[in-house]
Amino acid sequence: MGHITAFDHVGITVSDLDAATAFFVRLGLEPLGEPATIEGEFIDTVCGIPGARSRIVMLKAPAGGATIELSSFEHPEHTPGSPDAMANELGLRSVAFQVDDIDAAVASAAADGYPLVGGIKQWQDEWRMAYVRGPEGITVALAERLR
Repeated sequence: MGHITAFDHVGITVSDLDAATAFFVRLGLEPLGEPATIEGEFIDTVCGIPGARSRIVMLKAPAGGATIELSSFEHPEHTPGSPDAMANELGLRSVAFQVDDIDAAVASAAADGYPLVGGIKQWQDEWRMAYVRGPEGITVALAERLR
């Protein structure tokens, strides 16, 4: 038997915490309190970065489940990632959310400057799905259940 008992959260490091938070809130996630600053022995030990200081915000979907932790390091400065990563690049592929209206969600993201990576496509009679390129290149999968 394994050691995992539940899926808790996905952590995403960003340079602009406010912009990333606004993007996910506009999609429908809800902040769990105000952003917090984490520093000291705890973060130094867990992250393995002496002198680390990070601002974080936790977000959840209205129906619950795992949460998203957005983190922006104030010290040391962040290291840029690959903002145009495609699905075949090694590492975190995407963060996926179920939406009630994919066309409206995609239009809302596009209006805020976050375009589709490809297009919207239907999978059998089950799902309509698309990737949106969110802030700082975060790939966000949006999926609408059809039945």
